[in-house]
Amino acid sequence: MAVAYMNLGSHVFAFLSLSLAVVAPSIQAHIAVFDEYWTQRQADALRQTIDSYDPNPFNVTDHLNYHSALAMQEMTCVDNGIRRELSGVGGGKKTKRRGGRYHSLNAIDKCWRGHKNWDKNRKKLADCVLGFGRKTTGGKNGPIYVVTDASDDDLMNPKPGTLRYAVTRDRPLWIIFGRSMIIKLQQELIINSDKTIDGRGANVHITGGAGLTLQFVKNVIIHNIHIKTIIPGNGGMIRDSEHHFGHRTTSDGDGINIFGSTNVWIDHVSMTNCTDGMIDAIMGSTAITISNCHLTDHNEVMLFGAREEDVIDKKMQITVAFNHFGKRLVQRMPRARFGLVHVVNNDYTHWEMYAIGGNMNPTIISQGNRFIAPPKENCKQVTKREYAKYSEWKTWNWQSERDYFLNGAYFVKSGRANAWSPAPENPVPRQFAIQPQPGTKIRRLTKDAGTLGCRPGKSC
Repeated sequence: MAVAYMNLGSHVFAFLSLSLAVVAPSIQAHIAVFDEYWTQRQADALRQTIDSYDPNPFNVTDHLNYHSALAMQEMTCVDNGIRRELSGVGGGKKTKRRGGRYHSLNAIDKCWRGHKNWDKNRKKLADCVLGFGRKTTGGKNGPIYVVTDASDDDLMNPKPGTLRYAVTRDRPLWIIFGRSMIIKLQQELIINSDKTIDGRGANVHITGGAGLTLQFVKNVIIHNIHIKTIIPGNGGMIRDSEHHFGHRTTSDGDGINIFGSTNVWIDHVSMTNCTDGMIDAIMGSTAITISNCHLTDHNEVMLFGAREEDVIDKKMQITVAFNHFGKRLVQRMPRARFGLVHVVNNDYTHWEMYAIGGNMNPTIISQGNRFIAPPKENCKQVTKREYAKYSEWKTWNWQSERDYFLNGAYFVKSGRANAWSPAPENPVPRQFAIQPQPGTKIRRLTKDAGTLGCRPGKSC
């Protein structure tokens, strides 16, 4: 079975057949009746997982680190220019304040935040994603849809103008909000493919109800919204696309639950206090970037891969970049089964048990993060291998490069450096290799993590 998953090429058909046979009975998460519609969506999603898997992850991690270096290099030049200007200031004169783009230090934000007319070119955002979700375009190829109604009263026939109506359409949409609003979801919000939820220009809170579900879909962007106090939904008859609805079982109370989905980008989202996980990516989900988010007040923060039986998660590739893991977090930032996770330039200011964990031989590449350990002596280790003896996990590739450790924090490495990926397609001499930005610069790179107060006509 494992061989069928890992051997692509001529064995794709066998892979799909085995996957459907083995996974279908257990992958029905929240789907009470796994009908022909869902069977087809699952088959399409498995093919998309295979197509989205990158056999040369070095190229992806180097691409992100290259753009981070460019952004920081530009900032250094700007800082030097400001110092020169200040040195010539006299007689009470003031230098002209520079635009917001000079203060957006990480590579993703640098791409769009300096443009004061961002609201007239919202879809520029889709050009800015880095990491394994770099091919995500969301609703870029569709029209803009404006949410004007915060209600969520009709789960079967959502009212036009509501968020539920927008996300269940069968065509690409770039969804924005006509005003600030608080949305209490009566049941999980099932998001269809090719959607962008763009909260810029409004203060949007999804709170007090169920969370967001991406199931067997592709190409979704979730940007600049608050998700907090999420509770399980009771299930029932819920529309999941324009031409289909079905019976759902109880949802878990996750903030964002990603089942078997690909090309997903979650950016500048503030999350607090969900019942289960904040962000779960499971059952063949891959090509995902989680960036610029601020997370607080939660126990099990991120789960990547839920079950040992889901060998499809060996195709899982996720980037976690420029996030702030803040106050009153406990564990799983993230916790991975199988797959590969690139954890780069994040600020870990709080954890109570551990920061990064896993089992079933996941690959963890930790680069340029800042880890501030808690006061408890037995909780200062960043890493935790679960359900495995040393003789087993010593070969897992868990690497740390240019991380910054404070208050006694430490990362236990294993495996062999650089053994987790083939050589880059365009190798460079070692002295010119692309290194991550060091953890000592994290405060600058993550200072705007979480939702942004963007106003039309001004740099965000």
